[in-house]
Amino acid sequence: MGISIRAYARHRGVTDTAVHKAIRAGRITPEADGTIDADRADREWARNSDVPKTGTRAKAAKVAVPEGGGDGPAGLPAGGASLLQARTVNEVVKAQTNKVRLARLKGELVDRPQAIAHVFKLARSERDAWLNWPARISAQMAAKLNIDPHTMHVALEAAVREHLQELGEMRPRVD
Repeated sequence: MGISIRAYARHRGVTDTAVHKAIRAGRITPEADGTIDADRADREWARNSDVPKTGTRAKAAKVAVPEGGGDGPAGLPAGGASLLQARTVNEVVKAQTNKVRLARLKGELVDRPQAIAHVFKLARSERDAWLNWPARISAQMAAKLNIDPHTMHVALEAAVREHLQELGEMRPRVD
């Protein structure tokens, strides 16, 4: 059998309302009869509270959150995490999500499928322009060089297709 909630609140230096909130939030667990084991509750309070409190003044807690550095899910350390660590990870995820949402609203981000389709369309129009170029220019070049226009057209078209084939085999590297 432990002490009453009001006695534990006096022991902690907080109000009994704060103790009731801690019980409802699951930060501390009362005994079956509703009393509080002070030693166990002190350990639970320290482990599960996000900001340590003394009296009415709160001290800021500094917690380092690894970016995907933990062995557990969402970067948490393996073997479970305290409520403080879980809340910190949650806040980091929310901040990253809000950052992406803001960048999208500012127009700094583009839709990936739309960008891929646009690049594909540009590359296709460039390829088509090169394939049509020998037909447009071969007669003029043949006249300047005093050779058969058909021979010039065939030679230019073969050279352009060979060059486009080489370009098609290149694999771009995205850094």
